[in-house]
Amino acid sequence: MSELIKKQVTDAKALMDKAIAHADSELLKIRAGKANPSMLDDVHVDYYGTPTPLSQVGSVNTPDARTIVVQPWEKNLLPAIEKAIKEANLGVNPQNDGVIIRINVPPLTEERRRELVKKAKGEAENGKIAIRNIRKDANEKIKKLKTEGVSEDEIKVGEAEVQKLTDSYIVKVDQLSEAKEKDIMTV
Repeated sequence: MSELIKKQVTDAKALMDKAIAHADSELLKIRAGKANPSMLDDVHVDYYGTPTPLSQVGSVNTPDARTIVVQPWEKNLLPAIEKAIKEANLGVNPQNDGVIIRINVPPLTEERRRELVKKAKGEAENGKIAIRNIRKDANEKIKKLKTEGVSEDEIKVGEAEVQKLTDSYIVKVDQLSEAKEKDIMTV
């Protein structure tokens, strides 16, 4: 295989790695009914007039699979944190006991689980589409190498190599999707 084709295959592999990483990060954002501190990442607290991320005004922990505990660094922030969590509209109800804020994450209903599985499958499909687009671009670049003196046999070998790469990455996306689906459907 010529150096020019090897370069195209290597570039395609790097782009497919990025597509897998993106699909994985999108799947991680889908909540599976378990308490996760990242659920509060988008919550901003009014800290002396400045909207500040919750993680910068207190510690966020999960003592068990259904509870999130927020321990503010300043006690006078408790009402502001509680208000911010309520306004974030996360479907949870914060409980302020004067020292910490406790959030009980309700278990998912069967219907909600099915919706989340559909969403996960959609994200996986987006990952597959990205990988197929990378394959298409790589094959077009390989075909253009004919003008640089690369033989048709080498072009066919290069396209076959890109197809093998595509198949292996599609399997990886399927594995990520299946793992997330299993995680969501586990009660």
